[in-house]
Formats: sequence, structure tokens, C-alpha cells
Amino acid sequence: MTRTPLRPLARILAARQSGENPDAIERENLAARHEADRDSQRQRAEGRLLVLGIVFLCAFFMVGLKMSFLAASDPAEPRAAASGAQIVAARADITDRNGRILATNLTTHSLYAQPQQMIDPERAAREVARIFPDLDQEKLLRHFTGSRKFLWIKRRISPEQQQAVFDIGEPGLLFGPREMRLYPNGKLAAHVLGGAGFGREGVSSAEVIGVAGIERALDEELRDPGRGDVPLTLSIDLTVQAAVERVLEGGMKLMNAKGAAAILMDAKTGEIVSLASLPDFDPNDRPTPLTTGDQAESPLFNRAVQGVYELGSTFKIFATAQGVEERLVSRTTWIDTTGPLKWGRHTIRDLRDHSPALTVEDVIVKSSNIGTARVAMMIGPERQQSFLGKLGLSSPLPVELIEARGARPLLPKKWSEIHTMTVSYGHGLSASPLHLATAYASLLNGGTRVTPTLLKQDQVEPGPRVVSENTSEQMRSFLRQVVQRGTATLGEVPGYHVAGKTGTADKPKPQGGYYDEKVIATFASVFPADDPKYVLVVTLDEPVETSGRKPRRTAGWTAVPVAAEIIRRAAPLLGLAPDIEPDHGPGVTLASN
Repeated sequence: MTRTPLRPLARILAARQSGENPDAIERENLAARHEADRDSQRQRAEGRLLVLGIVFLCAFFMVGLKMSFLAASDPAEPRAAASGAQIVAARADITDRNGRILATNLTTHSLYAQPQQMIDPERAAREVARIFPDLDQEKLLRHFTGSRKFLWIKRRISPEQQQAVFDIGEPGLLFGPREMRLYPNGKLAAHVLGGAGFGREGVSSAEVIGVAGIERALDEELRDPGRGDVPLTLSIDLTVQAAVERVLEGGMKLMNAKGAAAILMDAKTGEIVSLASLPDFDPNDRPTPLTTGDQAESPLFNRAVQGVYELGSTFKIFATAQGVEERLVSRTTWIDTTGPLKWGRHTIRDLRDHSPALTVEDVIVKSSNIGTARVAMMIGPERQQSFLGKLGLSSPLPVELIEARGARPLLPKKWSEIHTMTVSYGHGLSASPLHLATAYASLLNGGTRVTPTLLKQDQVEPGPRVVSENTSEQMRSFLRQVVQRGTATLGEVPGYHVAGKTGTADKPKPQGGYYDEKVIATFASVFPADDPKYVLVVTLDEPVETSGRKPRRTAGWTAVPVAAEIIRRAAPLLGLAPDIEPDHGPGVTLASN
């Protein structure tokens, strides 16, 4: 900015020559300079006021916008900021296929102490030990009078216990909100659900995580906040599950077995309608896992999924089906069953004496080890191994249970010809009852592979074809004959046309070899035989039927009657009406009394 001099020399000289007063020039220039300064200050003030006005206008606009947003939103309690990752306590409910609750959440409280705030630690320890008898009073007192500033006393307590602690009146005893997992049906479907526990914990919340079963396998999905209030719907039918477990428990006791398993599966979709393993447990109060010894002795052990057993003669239908499918034999082909069958140092015998030759159908009906072994010799090791793999008998099953991931079938290390023969009648290859149910469904539902699942399916596309429809129909006919005139006559349920195969396998010793009088008895069945809707597999561990003069351990006397009773009770619950054949003979029918 150019400033004008107050006494410009040219004007001063000119003023002196003309007789004017030079001081007037200075005063004039000084007044002009002051006026210019005032104009500049006024402009700066006006600019500042304009900027301040714009700032206030923006602030009022933002406040108004925020107030409009709050007025349009739903009311919610404010949350205090907290450091660290947020603990997500919400967990979706689990329901059966009809929407009945299997697992849900219950609001409860935890109990903790801040000893530095206690008034009378000795009385507090005494009263807390009285309310919770499992706590040690002296240990509590040491904690209450020590240097600790925080102490968990109980992770979850009942409302009655909370009121009793509150009545103590001790300010150092405090409560924190909790959500605990509740299984309202107790032991029902325990091995399916598994159970849940606490993960990360804070004073105001705790993370509920799955520890076993489907709770563990689908833990992330159940804890997903995006699910909202949408429950996880299982394929299990609660009513059918209750009937299966009740019959299975009674059968296990009646047959003096140490354990039992049952699987009821939809033959077309692979949906598991019921899965039971005994002995079981209450997921509301899971027992402590075994740290030593045989895990199969624990009630936590899922025999239906984790139990990998030699399943005996139930495998014979697979060799027969492959022989028929590959046109190596037919229904009426005669098989030499003269025994014993020698193969090197190995000897194969039949349990019962029968004709020196049997048709392929009667090899299954009479359950001939020798006949099945001869059919397997026609097939060969490579083709047999490939066929059993198509049925899912060589790898873990992708069912939604954490325990299923480690249930890998035990296969022969070297699949030689002798293994081909023994595997054909269920020895030398161990699989779980769930593997067996899946294979029977795939073979007998028309010949398409199914994938077992515990989730309700809206629509299932048919899997890859395993055998032709004609082969599948013939195998159903063979198994129907087993129930009508073979080893499973006690499995007949009037009106439901049961078809199935028995299997009795010697139980292996941990150190090698087999027990003389301990077996795994299995009955694998489908019903109705003409158009299978369901597959049922029942397995008993070390059963002994003692109603006769001699103890009987075979599946025909142990597993078959149990399976028949399950079908008798479960079929009506599944909506299957019995097919009653009309009586066209003469007579009078009493219509009413």
C-alpha cells in the first residue's frame, strides 16, 4: 500500500511562494490518511462479520440436520465408550424342523467381588459359602482379605441365588449381566446340539461359544449379528427324536448292552430326522471330558458319528449290488458256498450250515460269508475300493457336527485279494453307523448319492448316480426277503414293509485280535421297501439277549427287535400310514359295539 507523505516537498515550496500556510497541507494530508485507515478497518470488520455469519449458519444447519435425524430414528439407550473389542453375547436360537426350541438364550447374572470395597469380609465369605456350598469359606476369606482387586465368584447364578447374595448387604459383592445357553429339553438330542460355554468375559457381558456338536460346527453362523432373530432350523424332528431315544434306551437295557446308537435318515434328501447315542448327557451341565483311558467310555462320545466299527454282514449288500450292476452276477446266479474257503493261511467260514450252492439272492438272505467273498473275487480290489468310495465309505462325512471331521473310516493299508473278500462281508473296514446309513440311502433310494445333513432342506437336487434304478430295486427286494425269511424276521412291522440286513461283528481288542464273546450288532434297514422314505440304522455295543437257555448276541436277536420297535413308534409320527392289505375272505366284521 502506497502511503502519501504528510508534507510533500513540491506542494510546500509552491505554498510558500503563494503565501499559503504549509501546515494546512500537512493537516489535510493527515485527515485523508486517517479516513483511508478507517475505510480499511471497516472493510476488514465487515469481512470478519460475514465469515462469522457463514460459520454460525453452517453450525445451525448441522444442528438442525442432526435433530431431524434423531427425531426420525428409533429411540435407543446411549452406550458408554469402552476400550478393546466388543464382546458379542447374542446367539441365535436352534429349533427342530417344526420350529420347536432346541436351544435358546436365558438372561441371568454373574457374581464377582471387589475386596477393597468390602466392609466385613469375614461375614461375606461365610454367607457366600452358605449360599454356594461348593465354595470353600476359608479360600474365599483369603481372597477377600488379600491384595486382589477383582475376583470372579460364580460365572452364572440363578435369580434366587442373586437375591440371597443381595440380602447380605455387602457393597463389595457385585453382579454382572449374562446370557447363558439353555437347552429346555435336557438330554434330548444332546449329541446333536453338543453344548456351549463362555469365551471372552467382561463385567458387563460374556461371549457364548459352542464347545461341541452343531453348536461348535456352526459357531460363527450362530453368533453372526446379521442373523437377527432368525433361528437355525435343524432337520431333527423333536417328537421322533424323543421316541427313538426312549426305545433305544429301553432296548439297550433289555439287551444288556454297554452302548447304543440309532440314525433315522430321509432316504431321498439325506436329512437326519433323528440321531441318538447312548449313554448321553445333559448339555445344560456337560460332564468333564476324560483325560485318560478310552474316550468311548465317556457319555460325551458320539457313537453314531465318532464310533468307527466293523459293521459285519450289513456290508454284503454292497458287494452284491456291485456284482449285479457290473453284470458279473444276476439274481438267479448260483454261487458255490461250499466251506470252509481257504485263502493262503486264512479261512473263511459261514456262521450256519446251508446248501453247497446258493443263488445270489439267497447269499444275502442266508448271510453267507463264503458266497459274498466269491462275488467279491469277481469284482477285484480296485473296483471294490472305487465303488465303496462312491458310497462315501472311504472318507469323513461333511455333516454339520464337529465330531464328524475326525471320524475317518479305517481302511486296509494294502487292499489285497484277501481284504477284498473280508471287506465284502464287513471285516477289515471300519466305519461309523452314519457312514452306513448314508451308504444304504444312496444304494436303495433309486441309486443316487445323498449327503447327510442336520439342516432342514427346502429342496435337494439328486446326487450323482451310484447304481441303476433296476439294481437299486433288486437290492431292496433282496433285503425285503431278509426280513421275511432270513436273519431279520423279528424286524417285520405290519403295514410298513421293512427291508434290511443284519450284521454281527466280533469286537476288536485294543492290543490286537478279537474278543470271543463281545460283538457289535447292527441292523440297517429301509422302509417302505417298495419306495423307501427312510433309512434306520441301529447299533448295539456288546449286547447279550438272555431270555433263552443260552445267551444270544447276534443282531437278529438284539438290534433287530429294537429297530422294529423304533419303526413301529416313529413311522406314524413321520406321517406314514400303514399299508393294510384287505381281507377278501368270507366272514362277518363287527363294525361297532
